[in-house]
Amino acid sequence: MAFLNGYFKSTVLEQEVCFNAIIPETCDENNIKALYLLHGLSDNHTNWMRKTSIERYANEAKIAVFMPNADRSFYADMKYGRNYYTFISDEFIEYTRKIFKLSKKREDTFIAGLSMGGYGAFKIALRNPDKFCAAASLSGVLDISSHNDPTSWDKDIFHIFGDVDTLEGTKESVITLIKEFEGDQKPRLYQACGTEDFLYKDNQTFKDVIKDKGFDHFYEEGPGSHTWAFWDKYIEKAIKFFMEG
Repeated sequence: MAFLNGYFKSTVLEQEVCFNAIIPETCDENNIKALYLLHGLSDNHTNWMRKTSIERYANEAKIAVFMPNADRSFYADMKYGRNYYTFISDEFIEYTRKIFKLSKKREDTFIAGLSMGGYGAFKIALRNPDKFCAAASLSGVLDISSHNDPTSWDKDIFHIFGDVDTLEGTKESVITLIKEFEGDQKPRLYQACGTEDFLYKDNQTFKDVIKDKGFDHFYEEGPGSHTWAFWDKYIEKAIKFFMEG
């Protein structure tokens, strides 16, 4: 495997951007499977490499992994900020496919994340089912419209969405995306959450909503809270879920 620190000028964000990448050495050009791996609210593009065994898991699966930086954006085209949703779902994917000779096939393209990144992974996959065959959410913020109590990140929510109370029924709500999904090309979805996680209720709500919607959905839970010990264990399971599809 090769580990890379990457930088390029984003047209969408109008600034230099950074990312980490893991590239397998044993794959043919234009046939490399890719996982886009998203970070959480207080993290950046380096945390997955520094706090998990993602390089080993990627090597075993012979899959490229790309970890972009998205600040505290919730992977949204922000109301008062930059267009991170468009950056990740369009520009970053096209850039990495071009530079690293990745497969452009839907069945070879996956997205996953933790917490804010779990929300982002499901949102991006559900809004782009032509690009992603599967997505994984670990401890995801999957019922975002329920987070309307005063918190330390009220200012973040205001700059991202304007008003969290207006999210229900929009394309920023993954629950709405599940309820209103149209078409036969549904992404396979892997969901995991620790039973002591403060987002456990979010995940139970999502699990209840999706059960009768015709998705290939696999849910796991186990002892654990909002920690890297849990995410390290379950990102390996998520990658196995992707490879078995």
